[in-house]
Amino acid sequence: MAKSPEQEHPVKAFGWAARDSCGHLSPFKFSRRATGDKDVTFKVLYCGICHSDLHCIKNEWRDSVYPMVPGHEIVGVVTEVGPEVTKFKVGDKVGVGCLVGSCHSCESCVNDLENYCPEWILTYNSKYTDGTITYGGYSDIMVADEHFVVAIPDNLPLDGAAPLLCAGITVYSPLRHYGLDKPGLHVGVVGLGGLGHMAVKFAKAMGIKVTVISTSPGKREEAVGRLGADSFLVSRDQEQMEAAKGTMDGIIDTVSTVHSLLPLIALLKSQGKLVLVGAPEKPLELPAFPLLTGRKVVGGSAIGGLKETQEMINFASQHGITSDIEVISMDYVNTAMERLAKADVRYRFVIDIGNSLKSTA
Repeated sequence: MAKSPEQEHPVKAFGWAARDSCGHLSPFKFSRRATGDKDVTFKVLYCGICHSDLHCIKNEWRDSVYPMVPGHEIVGVVTEVGPEVTKFKVGDKVGVGCLVGSCHSCESCVNDLENYCPEWILTYNSKYTDGTITYGGYSDIMVADEHFVVAIPDNLPLDGAAPLLCAGITVYSPLRHYGLDKPGLHVGVVGLGGLGHMAVKFAKAMGIKVTVISTSPGKREEAVGRLGADSFLVSRDQEQMEAAKGTMDGIIDTVSTVHSLLPLIALLKSQGKLVLVGAPEKPLELPAFPLLTGRKVVGGSAIGGLKETQEMINFASQHGITSDIEVISMDYVNTAMERLAKADVRYRFVIDIGNSLKSTA
């Protein structure tokens, strides 16, 4: 007979979970495994809310397993380490992002690209090596193999650092991989949300000229005046888009709703690169002719490997980069999800787990 989530493992845990596709989150008792030889156990202090959390709790990607404890932007302080752990000690500030496991032997894993491992294990809503379902960071404690734990430098505030573990690496990785990190290049950022505002911050720190591309004229002052973008394009303004044709070396497209790629491809110089990091639910139309005539590239990118994630965190530390956040208590999470669905957040909700997650035990 299958054990209940509270009985699967020896360590009692508490969080908030969705029970079905209505997506409502409520208190949930479950359990974590004991600290293994290579495990790091930490007290969760903050957890960011990613838009994918909203997709998952509502089963919009048709792969949800309930009960589900979401959260993959998890930071806290180490409380115990296994005897074979070499990188961390009790008291260290640490984080766990989207992954808690991979095969370690495929070509992707060997090249520090665990995020492309065909056997990756997600931090929640996935099956771990012991056959149990993984639970995320909307909870009081976390246990993970040290390979999937990153160190958080002391100068980064934990609340503002939490979203770096997903939103941050999601835009940092393509800037690096596609060679769009060279000073003097001109890069467009489509969408000024949780991902987009991080792309602006990282690109500016790399010495890149940045143009924010948005449907909302009202975001101009935010993009240019506060975040430091060099220019702003209203994508619905045909005159602006026409004047900017052929001016960009690359574009990071963070938009997850269905939209036309043709106007964005037109903004690229010859051999320019359009990189998709948003995930629209329906296929986008991809015109071939403008790619052929300009030898342009449309690519994609998903989070990053653990080595690159640590590199990104260290870069953020050196340049004082954190996410712009709204800190909330755990009991506000359902309201936060409603607001997130309306894009009513600037730019990331972060749950104050340490001060607001209370067990009803």
